[in-house]
Amino acid sequence: MTSLAREDLAALDAADPLAPFRERFALPGGVIYLDGNSLGALPKAVAGRIAEVVEAEWGRDLIKSWNLNDWFTLPGRAGDKIAKLIGARPGEVVVADSTSVNLFKLLAAALKLRPGRTVIVSEPENFPTDLYVAQGLGDLLGGIELRLAEPEGLSQAIGEDVAVLMLTHVNYRTGRMHDMAGVTKQAHAAGALMLWDLAHSAGALPLDLAGAGVDLAVGCGYKYLNGGPGAPAFLHVATRLQDDVRPPLSGWMGHAAPFEFDTDYRPAEGIARNLCGTPGILSMAGLDTALDLMLEADMAAIRAKSVALGDAFAALVAQECAGHGLALASPPAATRGSQVSFRHTDGYAIMQALIDRGVIGDFRAPDLMRFGFAPLYNRFVDVYDAVAVLKDIMESRAWDAPAFHARAAVT
Repeated sequence: MTSLAREDLAALDAADPLAPFRERFALPGGVIYLDGNSLGALPKAVAGRIAEVVEAEWGRDLIKSWNLNDWFTLPGRAGDKIAKLIGARPGEVVVADSTSVNLFKLLAAALKLRPGRTVIVSEPENFPTDLYVAQGLGDLLGGIELRLAEPEGLSQAIGEDVAVLMLTHVNYRTGRMHDMAGVTKQAHAAGALMLWDLAHSAGALPLDLAGAGVDLAVGCGYKYLNGGPGAPAFLHVATRLQDDVRPPLSGWMGHAAPFEFDTDYRPAEGIARNLCGTPGILSMAGLDTALDLMLEADMAAIRAKSVALGDAFAALVAQECAGHGLALASPPAATRGSQVSFRHTDGYAIMQALIDRGVIGDFRAPDLMRFGFAPLYNRFVDVYDAVAVLKDIMESRAWDAPAFHARAAVT
């Protein structure tokens, strides 16, 4: 393989159709941010929009804003924007709650939609909260089994007792990507429903939930969608299932007529029945504005640049850091999301040393360093410069300073 030089990557930046988007993010100087897979960078328009909501809509218009500024319909309007990004139909996505809460709601609904089936199937490397939610739901209902199977054994695990197959589309640790259409077809062949967690997919790569026949999905707003820390999540329910879903959290915002204040619950029609409590307008307005930015970009171009960034990063680490114990943990581009992970026994300390030098990725126990690529603001020269810092840290063993081994609460 021909070695990569910085001028090679600068040339890719010069030809990059997505390059102008970088100026629309508030990026601190002296920082190479490769952690958009955990928290997206701040779109400049979001700060202005939140200030507008605070000062004018809340500060001036007060409670009138639910009608005057259309706060009430924001969960559905933002949901329709996400639907365009994930290949869902209008009216199939709503913004609400957190990913964990939405997962609880849809797992419970799936079990009710498949009476007599008592098994939820997932994989051991699914994001832990997904497994915890399934375990908690099983404890609550009783008689529910969470069955874990490795990816290559999923088809054997999906029997006639399985109500729902729950998987994260892109593995949070390695970036390994499932075949959405193929796995969904396997679930349906066994009579089970398919529930996808899109936390590491939405906004990072093209998706076609409608074409794949996906039943249910959840996802977060703060990673590649750039909605801000703790941004509200979203859930998807295919149109064909919406009238049959009975939400386990039957809150007033999911009522057919919230402001009639009936004593008895009647679910709203369509996706709106999956709402529960009053939406957080400040955070939702931020996400909604970030989505407008995402919708300006071509998703195929985002994916192409994501692949190129990841490939360049992996190639440069192999070229510049050989012999330092860094083991590539991510698959090739065809089955990889928008991140590249490396294993090292001292991965935590190495990542802290990188962050100290302005290269921000993150660490996942026991030994994984993750580097996420957000094509709207990451440049090709960022990849080169990040690996140059990594090379220096490895060769000098700067990572072995005691301060870098002290574990912080968030890794």
